[in-house]
Amino acid sequence: MADYTIKLLKKEEIADETMAFHWEMPDDFSFKAGQFGDFTLIEPSETDEEGNTRAFSFVKGPSENELVTATRMRDSAYKRVLGNLEPGNEVKLDAPHGNFTLHKTESTPAVFVIGGIGITPVRSMIAEALHKQTDHPITLFYSNKTPDNAPFLSELEEMAQKHDHFTLIPVMTGDDIGEWSGETGHIDEAMLKRHVTDVANPIYYLSGPSDMVQDMYELLEDAGANEDNIRMEEFSGY
Repeated sequence: MADYTIKLLKKEEIADETMAFHWEMPDDFSFKAGQFGDFTLIEPSETDEEGNTRAFSFVKGPSENELVTATRMRDSAYKRVLGNLEPGNEVKLDAPHGNFTLHKTESTPAVFVIGGIGITPVRSMIAEALHKQTDHPITLFYSNKTPDNAPFLSELEEMAQKHDHFTLIPVMTGDDIGEWSGETGHIDEAMLKRHVTDVANPIYYLSGPSDMVQDMYELLEDAGANEDNIRMEEFSGY
């Protein structure tokens, strides 16, 4: 781990109320897919009791050689200042952190059960595994209210079309989802077992809002998953 001062290269809206930030990559920086960094604003124009630092996962895999974060833009002092940053503005980065990374045994399936912006570390892990052509069977349940609310959905759909090892199951929970033909409603045991034949076998990765992560943990336990094979990354206050 180390501290860096890095510049913003560009920012873009990638889903409803969701922004991606592209940062300068420090020369000597390395990280594992799934890890995150602490981003601290420098002399922000406003602050609040939550402080000037937030943890953001790296969206891209190491082999993609880009430093990108993404977040829902809520009405907090930190997010207002972050959203108003312009290319060339600097922040402090303390990274890398975290052990929410893909397991090494390629014969053991990986099943991701993800809500919303919890996709950020998972997109990194899946992209890196596909780039390295590992043999992990990967299944991603990806829950959002609507397709417009789902960061990186089209990119993940393209990955799934190109790679036989990767199965994408997008799930929409909202009422206004248009002509959606995929899974709808909340992920439950019946949905899980439609797509995962041997529930006890995979290693599971849960990422998203804290309440959803806890609910999915209980669902997996009830469905027969091995609790030692459930890994979690909770996104609180994003």
